[in-house]
Amino acid sequence: MAVNLGAVAQLLEASLDPKQNKQAELALRQEEKKPGFSLSLLQITASPDYPYTTRLASALCFKNLIKRNWTDEDGNYKLPQDEVVTIKRELINLMISMPAGIQTQLGDAVSVIADSDFWQRWDTLVDDLVARLDPQNPSVNNGVLSVAHSIFKRWRPLFRSDELYTEINHVLSKFGNPYLALFESLDAFIKANESNKDQLIQGYTQLNLMIKLMYDLACHDLPPVFEDHLSTLANILHKYLLYDNPLLQTDDDSETSLLEYVRAGIFEVLTLFVQMYLDVFGPHVGQFVGSSWNLLTSIGQETKYDILVSKALHFLTSTTSAPEHAALFQDEATLSQVIEKVILPNVTLRESDEELFEDEPIEFIRRDLEGSDTETRRRAATDFLRQLASKFEASVTKVVSNYANHYLAEYAKNPGSNWKSKDTATYLFSAIAAKGQATASHGVTTVNPQVNIAEFFQNNLAADLVTEGDIHPILKVDAIKYLYLFRSIITKDQWQEVFPLLVRHLGFSNYVVYSYASIAVERVLTLTSGDGQPVIAPSAIQPLAKELLEHLFQLIEKDPSPPKVQENEFLMRCVMRVLIVIKEGIVPHTDSVLQHLIKITKLISQNPSNPRFYYYHFEAMGAFIRFAAPADPAKLEQAFYSPFAEILQADVQEFMPYVFQLFAALLEANPSATLPEYYQSLIAPILMPVMWESRGNIPALVRLLSSIIPRGAQVILQNGQVEPILGIFQKLLSTKANESHGFDLLESVVANFPPTVLEQYFVQIMQIILTRLQNSKTENLQLRFVRFYHFISAHDEKGYSADFFINVTDKVQADLFTPIYLNIILPDSQKLAKPLDRKTAVVSFAKTLANSEAFANRYKKGWAYTCEALLKLLELPPLPAARDDIILDYDVDELAFGVGFTPLNTVRPRPRDPWPETGADLKGWVGKYLKEADSKHGGRISGFVQERLSDEAKKVLASYMT
Repeated sequence: MAVNLGAVAQLLEASLDPKQNKQAELALRQEEKKPGFSLSLLQITASPDYPYTTRLASALCFKNLIKRNWTDEDGNYKLPQDEVVTIKRELINLMISMPAGIQTQLGDAVSVIADSDFWQRWDTLVDDLVARLDPQNPSVNNGVLSVAHSIFKRWRPLFRSDELYTEINHVLSKFGNPYLALFESLDAFIKANESNKDQLIQGYTQLNLMIKLMYDLACHDLPPVFEDHLSTLANILHKYLLYDNPLLQTDDDSETSLLEYVRAGIFEVLTLFVQMYLDVFGPHVGQFVGSSWNLLTSIGQETKYDILVSKALHFLTSTTSAPEHAALFQDEATLSQVIEKVILPNVTLRESDEELFEDEPIEFIRRDLEGSDTETRRRAATDFLRQLASKFEASVTKVVSNYANHYLAEYAKNPGSNWKSKDTATYLFSAIAAKGQATASHGVTTVNPQVNIAEFFQNNLAADLVTEGDIHPILKVDAIKYLYLFRSIITKDQWQEVFPLLVRHLGFSNYVVYSYASIAVERVLTLTSGDGQPVIAPSAIQPLAKELLEHLFQLIEKDPSPPKVQENEFLMRCVMRVLIVIKEGIVPHTDSVLQHLIKITKLISQNPSNPRFYYYHFEAMGAFIRFAAPADPAKLEQAFYSPFAEILQADVQEFMPYVFQLFAALLEANPSATLPEYYQSLIAPILMPVMWESRGNIPALVRLLSSIIPRGAQVILQNGQVEPILGIFQKLLSTKANESHGFDLLESVVANFPPTVLEQYFVQIMQIILTRLQNSKTENLQLRFVRFYHFISAHDEKGYSADFFINVTDKVQADLFTPIYLNIILPDSQKLAKPLDRKTAVVSFAKTLANSEAFANRYKKGWAYTCEALLKLLELPPLPAARDDIILDYDVDELAFGVGFTPLNTVRPRPRDPWPETGADLKGWVGKYLKEADSKHGGRISGFVQERLSDEAKKVLASYMT
């Protein structure tokens, strides 16, 4: 069926209306399946006949389509080949001619395509871009350079590799000289249009893009074409660092102008050159140090200059890491000047900071938090100060301490009106007290030996936490933040005194104060002392837990609108931590916690808007299920079923992988029970192919199915659902990304259905696996196959065995087992790293030696090889087992939200030993097992040992059997 443009345009318009957008998006996903859909979106985007909003929605829809459907995990195109060719041919041209908003969406799509195709499968792209550059026309160049930047900026976070350098060299060979030539024409254009505002803005927009591209092109190595023209480039950068023109300035104090963006970009490039290419760029640095100093001492406090100030300070910080440039600041008088003229103005609270504190408290917290990625003046000034302190510790400590004491004295004169002086003093002291970067998990770990952390707190900050009196809330935040920052330095005994004060501040009415208290409480609960014991013992939290959780939930639920409920992830993270710490201590409070978790789930599923909040929310539910479910599994299964089922029915994509994991955890909490009816009704929907289309769902769905199968095998059998499950295994095994999940599902099926049920499928299962091994083998696939062999071979109590495996393999092709066993199974068994996998292999080999008819009669040499492989597994030690009772704490910023799968740590599957009967002494078990088998088979094993084994192997085996 052809795509109807008008109908698609109507759906795009409907997708902008909150009342219709869910249905419209579902209908668009149906249209997506028709051939030519991607090109019709580009037609709508390009056509001036449609309103701008529709064209923008079309560009956005196109971008999302490309993200989902350009290639599969193995890099094969998912769209028809003719569409792929047309998109690559037309997209750049279209993007360049579009307004800025649409250009951004199409630029993102270009970036996704480039990620998979550039440069080998799209080697004409750079030529295309260069051909469109026009020295006289910045508005055309801006489109071209936007595309170039969207592709080349991908290099910035990448690690060095031959492939990456080949790509960069490919680009430089075609783009380097035209790019440099463009600077000359642009310089002339800006000069000629100094009084023409529109043209000047176009020219400056191009300059801004060119500075970004300079960073892209030099982010891994200094391009030879740059090195050859370094003086020219330095002159251009210096000229535009100082350039000013009233036509480019903004009247609004909070609106950053192009002028500032260009200067900030120049500082970014200079910082890169100083950090990476000082050997060649060194002679040019001096002029920039002088200019940045003049800029910093003359610039205003308005927020529109924040990005410029912070980038200028980064540049100074990087220059002072080189001894010859640091020497400029060595003198105490100079240091005083630097601190007075540059540091102090940028660490002092401004009116705009106070407004943020009052009006947008969550934004204030995010900017203020150590380790946040927001560029602030305070952070940049602190980094510069710490860099100076690392070079001249004694003199910087002395100068800063004098200033801090001066400000504390100012505060003491009139605490009511001079509270800002104390804030500045605390900030300055913290800046020089901390050495190195603070870490997300432990805060500051090394301190300046010339200051006393505990004494400063005791003398200046403790009173602000104790007093109920009238002090500015920012001072309370300062005291809490100080504890949070130096949490690893404060001793266990000191924490016993201070912790109750922190908890009390969760009850404070000010948003920032109670949020900071929750941040500090949460982090302190993760701290351990030198002996590995928690700084705050769980037994100390236990009596407070009920009130603490109740209070945190009230704060979260204070404003019941979905965006407000999930605004403050710090409160939810604190809930999660309390639940993790008190473990089974939550059982007496099950009912109230259950109600709150369900209420919040229902609210936020109406409109998920903060991935961090809902990640912590589902981790909190995971901890609750893990520790409360074993006491009353049926109650929790029933209570959570309805809100979770609603999420699946409403197709809340963001939540589905979390819900599947939590469903699985609920089922695993009570493995011996039968499957409740409401769970039985889940099976059919989760087997539908559409569920498995989203990459993020797959690991969670496999886990859920694997926990349904043991409790619902009978129901699955009755409903004829074994075959669809095996169909899913086949689909998963077809891609590298999902092959492990495929084997997980298969092992769950084999473990829970007898051979009589599966016999009819087994030959086909083996064909699927062996075909994949032959056509696109990976190390992981081979090891999973080996593990699967041992899984079958060891489970004789279920009716499987090595002989069963041999029989099936030989049905695929006569005598196929021999090469597989000799070339894959025997050598790779030693590569199994997980202790439980190795143990399964030991049990499998032992049972083969003891019971296999094929190895007794048909594979006589194979019997000896098997025995040698078994001895190797037992004599060469496995890797040490990781403790699995610790709930790891990933930094949530490192987790991928959205399309990917985010695992919940609180309910991650815990390995279960399938062979508890072997006990701790595996060698002893093998000896005993073979001895018993020997007497059962009338001395057959002893005979094989004498006939088939080398002397050394006999000796080792004898040591097990005596």
